[in-house]
Amino acid sequence: MQIALATTENFDAVLGLVDEAAAWLRTRDTNQWAAPWPNRGERDARVMRGLAGRKTWIAWDGDVAAATVTLTPKLNPRVWSRPACTCDLGERAVYAHRLITARGHCGLGLGAQLIDWAGLRARYDYGAKWIRIDVWTTNTALHDYYMSTGFEPCGVCQDPDYPSGKLFQKRTARIEAADTPLLDQPSPAREELIPA
Repeated sequence: MQIALATTENFDAVLGLVDEAAAWLRTRDTNQWAAPWPNRGERDARVMRGLAGRKTWIAWDGDVAAATVTLTPKLNPRVWSRPACTCDLGERAVYAHRLITARGHCGLGLGAQLIDWAGLRARYDYGAKWIRIDVWTTNTALHDYYMSTGFEPCGVCQDPDYPSGKLFQKRTARIEAADTPLLDQPSPAREELIPA
């Protein structure tokens, strides 16, 4: 699979991944993405800002969007703030959003490789010590998944109305390249992971 920086032309592909994941989540024991948060218009605007800001990546399996992630070096202070967040927010980090694997590509380890790829590239590109992600508060199965891939809990979002309020981080120094990589990655000279 080829990982590439997404453009605004990929809006429908990313929304397709979001909608597919939301439909699947409705069959699970979670209320994650039961409805777009806080509404469809604002959710879609966030997706478009990620694309327009050159922050969203897609793993392509031929012409099929197999996975996506949106990355930024900037924390959202509404989510990542003391005292409820226990991270050292002064250390460089990359923040991941909307990490989604297409249902037809689940079980391959693609999501774990994509998040590790982001952490390795952020460490290489600008010395990030952490990869951080906020996870749907009530989706404890997803909490367990992230912990099984080396993430540690690091507090919660102070805003009780924010649905993705469980915070996790993983030290980028502990990430190693995959023995059997699923992603054909662009060289750092061709594409910067996270725009300045």
